[in-house]
Amino acid sequence: MTNSEIANLLRNVAAAYTIKDEKKFHFQIVAYEKASDAIAKLTTEVSDLYKENKLNTIPGIGPTLQSHLEELMQQGKVKHFNEVLKGIPESVFPLLAIPSFGPKKGYKLVTSFHLKNPQTVIADVVKHAEKGDIAKLPTFGEKSQSDILRAVGEFHKGAGKTTRMLLPFALEVAEKMATYLRTTPAVVKAEPLGSLRRRRPTVGDIDIAVASDKPHEVIEHFASYPYKKRVIEKGPATSSILTNGGQQIDLMVQPVESFGSLLQHFTGSKNHNIHLRDYALKKGLSLSEYGIKNLKSKEGVRKHFATEQAFYQALGMDWIPPELREDTGEIEAAINHKLPHLIEAADIKGDLHTHSSYPIEPSHDMGINTMQEHIDAAHKLHYEYIGFSEHNPSISKHTKDQIYTILAKRQEYIEQLKLKNKSVRIINLLEIDILPNGNLAIDEKGLSYLDAAIVSIHSVFNMNEEQMTKRVLQGLSHPKAKILAHPTGRMLNERSGYSLDFERIFTFCKEHHKAMEINAWPERSDLPDTLIRQAIDAGVTMVIDTDSHAVTHMEVMMSGVFQARRGWAEKRDIINTKEYNQFINWLET
Repeated sequence: MTNSEIANLLRNVAAAYTIKDEKKFHFQIVAYEKASDAIAKLTTEVSDLYKENKLNTIPGIGPTLQSHLEELMQQGKVKHFNEVLKGIPESVFPLLAIPSFGPKKGYKLVTSFHLKNPQTVIADVVKHAEKGDIAKLPTFGEKSQSDILRAVGEFHKGAGKTTRMLLPFALEVAEKMATYLRTTPAVVKAEPLGSLRRRRPTVGDIDIAVASDKPHEVIEHFASYPYKKRVIEKGPATSSILTNGGQQIDLMVQPVESFGSLLQHFTGSKNHNIHLRDYALKKGLSLSEYGIKNLKSKEGVRKHFATEQAFYQALGMDWIPPELREDTGEIEAAINHKLPHLIEAADIKGDLHTHSSYPIEPSHDMGINTMQEHIDAAHKLHYEYIGFSEHNPSISKHTKDQIYTILAKRQEYIEQLKLKNKSVRIINLLEIDILPNGNLAIDEKGLSYLDAAIVSIHSVFNMNEEQMTKRVLQGLSHPKAKILAHPTGRMLNERSGYSLDFERIFTFCKEHHKAMEINAWPERSDLPDTLIRQAIDAGVTMVIDTDSHAVTHMEVMMSGVFQARRGWAEKRDIINTKEYNQFINWLET
């Protein structure tokens, strides 16, 4: 089974528990949902981890779930899963992909209308809604029926909450709305929530919180957004719209005095909040989006918090940056005042992975802008240095002598640029393919024209983990190969990437002074945050690069910084936070 199939199976088990008794099976539901999320984000196949006896390395997988996964790998099924799923029609689960369809709603629709075919269940629900059957069901009504038809329609169109947006796009949509909201004096503060505020690489929907003591004015202003397609719902303190671009934006308004509580609660993640509530209960406290209530007090007075900092302080812990709120040890670190000092965008001194339009006749796509235009952009970004790393010349279209000539001319051109540009230092790099046999696409003589090389995989992704690991280690073994670019090869919403034995890769990088790239290009966001955390624990140096193919792309550096922060990276973990001379010393080591 693929990771996606396993994640769906675990999510279905959680849904089955929810249908049977949500309160009784609360902890099981949380455990299976957490495991599902963890597996969905893995860059290595669970089947490979099983073969290597490494299932215990998956975040959120305890001994019981590990044994279930082992049984799944061995027999293709799990007895316990089958027992939990028993009695739940298979036709329930396809409905869960539609926004607003929870397990209980899906189950009620399926059982009320005897819908047994998972392949046709969505169409069958639509037919019943169009005939008016759903409105007749207890607790549904005309509005629910209308909402179901709309949700299914938007699901088929990929609109609303069904489409996961890349982080920079979601930030742009959210900031456009926040800017609009702030045009009314009724809005005191406007902040994003959920996965967007936690800076996840992809975002399912956009939630915004507003601090205001005039909720009616805010809701009316929100509903009048000039770029909306329609208003989905409008209540006294909440509202939802669908934009012209098909993105759903949900708004929540909270009084200024309790805005911090709302911000904390709806930033999440779900697992972070569950852990936080459990911790609070042990202290006799109850948490909600409205504040903190002392359960030991007879009066039951709730204390409100205008800021998140005050909310966390009331629990006896440091404020936790949103990027860390994934229940991976941040609560314990905050209690013990041991949270990392996360890297900031201002710490970055240079961008090493940029593709210019220099006519290098590359193996892959060229950049759009000239080297000088990239230098000018680096100057505006206050960088000390920039590395040019076009793809190596195509080895299938050139002889070795032709490649040497191209690289020699490029080296000469870069030396001329160095004479003209004193404010930004220039580093002569190249992104070189690691061939399937582990050799670099550029030989020893070609490498002599470079200061150093960034190496990467661009072909033959179907090698197994052992073969791919050997390939990468051989490619990295050359003294001039200093950075491994986009290490997992993943493309968000497109492919999961190839498998590597990162324990071996990290050990090699640590021992031989190599750096792992955190590729900021939004479709990559590679390394994933879980591997960044492991790299830090292994003492591996990392570099945040944009992989830009145009000067405007250099602005996505912030996405890489967000990814690094999600992996608990500090300034000291990232090599391009070093000043130029320090960086060059490392490059030449």
